[in-house]
Amino acid sequence: MKDIARELGVSVVTVSKVIRNHSDIGDETRQRVLKRIKELNYEPNMAARALVTGRTYSAGLIVPDLVHPFFAEVAGGISDVLRRKNYSLLISSSQGDPDLERQEIKRLLSRRLDALMIASTQWTVESFRRIEAQKVPYVLIDRGFLGMPANFVGVDDVVVGRQATEHLISVGCRRIAHIRGPATSTAVGRLEGYTQALAGSDLSQIQDYVVVGRSPDVDSWISGNEAMKKLLGLDTIPDGVFCYNDPIAIGAIDAILDAGLRVPQDIAVIGCGNLHFDKSLRVPLSSVDQQSRAIGERAGKLVLSLIEAKVSPQPKSIMLQPAVVPRESTRRSA
Repeated sequence: MKDIARELGVSVVTVSKVIRNHSDIGDETRQRVLKRIKELNYEPNMAARALVTGRTYSAGLIVPDLVHPFFAEVAGGISDVLRRKNYSLLISSSQGDPDLERQEIKRLLSRRLDALMIASTQWTVESFRRIEAQKVPYVLIDRGFLGMPANFVGVDDVVVGRQATEHLISVGCRRIAHIRGPATSTAVGRLEGYTQALAGSDLSQIQDYVVVGRSPDVDSWISGNEAMKKLLGLDTIPDGVFCYNDPIAIGAIDAILDAGLRVPQDIAVIGCGNLHFDKSLRVPLSSVDQQSRAIGERAGKLVLSLIEAKVSPQPKSIMLQPAVVPRESTRRSA
């Protein structure tokens, strides 16, 4: 940095600000510095910078499943935002296991990351109290904890459940089942929305119509397939199914088709997540759009603001608006 500053007749501070993409450097000076950096193949020493600034310029993300398309899109949105500010993103998977998530939180905290973002599978807040004790900013993504004030980015899952179920009612379904998710706030909220929509339409909620597969977060397709087979084994099968997420819905549709039934004529199916491949399935899937990419972008911006804050701000909750995206899996006459 000193060599570049001396050669170009600028200060070391100016070179540093260009590297950090600071806004108060003129474009001409910025381009001269960047050109020389490229010529020298210069890479900042992040470890040295961390010793000086107290920052590692990196943040951590823990999700239940690295290959789940929803979390992949969220991670993509976060990464785009952090990259523009020269931050790195370290991603870890809890594999839907609360104990493994606690271990991953400890590991990332030991790396002295500047912030954490977590889509949690836990039922207690102990790990988050530990994060707070170490004064590391964190943002909860998609899943919150009742009664615990924390920074959160996601959607109102009660609204998600209500929208999905009301959509099935609007296309003529009268025996509506729900393949639910794990014991997290998202699954609880979506079940509550499902219950509210049935009650508001004077439809009965049948106990046997709420089912769950083995591991909704990690083995979603298998969970949906197994749960749908349970529903198909009932004396009176449902004519509509709201699934906790899209991979579960895909597994459910496969079970319906394998049983010789039709989607949506015999059973209409709606998922949640509006994943990019939903329209390419053999029965294009109706889904509730959670704005997964936008969730990641908003979480990235929020975590950067927490890192930059001089004083810890009050926890902020950012709720994005979900919306039903109808496709062939629910397109039938009401």
